[in-house]
Amino acid sequence: MTRIFLILLLGMTLSQSSIAKTNVSIEKAVKSSFTSVSVVEAKQIVLTKVQYEKIKKRAKTAVRTKIYRYYAIKSGTKTIGYGVLITRKVRTKKATVLYAFDLGGKLKFSEIMAFAEPPEFIPNKQWMAQFKNQTSSAALTMGKDIPTISGSTLSARTISDGARIARAIYETVLK
Repeated sequence: MTRIFLILLLGMTLSQSSIAKTNVSIEKAVKSSFTSVSVVEAKQIVLTKVQYEKIKKRAKTAVRTKIYRYYAIKSGTKTIGYGVLITRKVRTKKATVLYAFDLGGKLKFSEIMAFAEPPEFIPNKQWMAQFKNQTSSAALTMGKDIPTISGSTLSARTISDGARIARAIYETVLK
């Protein structure tokens, strides 16, 4: 019995070590792209049915929840941008990405905050940098203006779909 327990414990430990984790805080990610940030204020929204339908139509992808965490990025008392956390399933596990927008609607950056799939499926920093400073008119569609990643197609699709959802939330609710 003890032997079975030890084997199970070893298996769980090894499987946990193959899960990708990030050590970036929301504040650190925001401060790296916005100047003079004094406050990053966490908030939550629950979309109305009308907002949900507008976001689904604008994002051109499945929207699976009406509840989102977002961040008001402030310099003193003045809001200078918003960050939206999007959590979506990649294959069988979830990934959470922070997308931050300035007040003009420009996507300032995207940062993977949590990624429960194996680390080899995480898009590299060069691929993630494509989202930096994207204008509000950019399509953010994988295979068109965002290239695919060989071996990480589902991760790339999840992140680009999340970017469109985050932008739709920004344009519909936060702007």
